[in-house]
Order: sequence, then structure tokens, then C-alpha cells
Amino acid sequence: MSSITIRNVDPAVKERLCDRAAQHGHSMEAEARRILQTTLKEPDHPPARNLYGRIRARFEPLGGADDLELPPRLPDRGPPRFD
Repeated sequence: MSSITIRNVDPAVKERLCDRAAQHGHSMEAEARRILQTTLKEPDHPPARNLYGRIRARFEPLGGADDLELPPRLPDRGPPRFD
């Protein structure tokens, strides 16, 4: 078994770890080990797609967005006047 040392833990975090350990009847070290094992045993999630990828995936079952006809762009309007 290997060991690690964690430095500069926020006192509030340490206090919460101490409370959780007491609730579960474990030492702080055992509670930290349990938290790490529980958190890291799940497989990594695939990276989230960006907004573009999510929009394409949403509309793909409907035929996609490649064949959509876009309306012509209107000319830019002038700046507002404050007369």
C-alpha cells in the first residue's frame, strides 16, 4: 500500500471530514480513504461536447440542420439618434 500526504487543507474541510468520520465510526484517515475510493471507482465520464456538438446531436434525429434554408440577412440599421 502506498501513502499520500495532503497539505494546506482548509480548516473547515478538515472539520467536515472529522465530523463525517465520527458519524461513520471511522478515523479521519479511513474516512478520507473511503471518500477517495467511492469517488474514483466510477469510470471516467466522456468529455462533454461543446454547444455546437450538443445542438447538432439534438437536431440530427429530425433530419439535421444542414438542409435548413436561412432567410436573407437584412442590411444593418444605423446607430440610434438621441435628438
